[in-house]
Amino acid sequence: QVQLVESGGGLVQAGDSLRLSCAVSGLTFSMYYMGWFRQAPGQEREFVAVIHWNSVSTHYGDSAKGRFAISRDNAKDTVYLHLNSLSPEDTGLYYCAASTYLADNPNGYDYWGQGTQVTVSS
Repeated sequence: QVQLVESGGGLVQAGDSLRLSCAVSGLTFSMYYMGWFRQAPGQEREFVAVIHWNSVSTHYGDSAKGRFAISRDNAKDTVYLHLNSLSPEDTGLYYCAASTYLADNPNGYDYWGQGTQVTVSS
């Protein structure tokens, strides 16, 4: 059974930082590209970042460039998303997902977590 479990979300103030984690089990983690998406109420799921299975490359959505950083630890089957300089516009449910290729569209992902809520107050 494949499981992706996000953690690290919370309520923070504008300008703060957070580190989200996603622990993966039930698949060969080192063979999957890992992505992060977010979804605000009433909006579509938005691509945030993706990382190659061996970390050789990363790709970011426009809203994440210069502020967020994705990383992974294949020894721990965990992917991280470092959120910096947070603003209220970053509020949403953050999901991690696993794909067999470097995808920036939700349709390209095979497995999803349940999400962790990030709320940024002004």
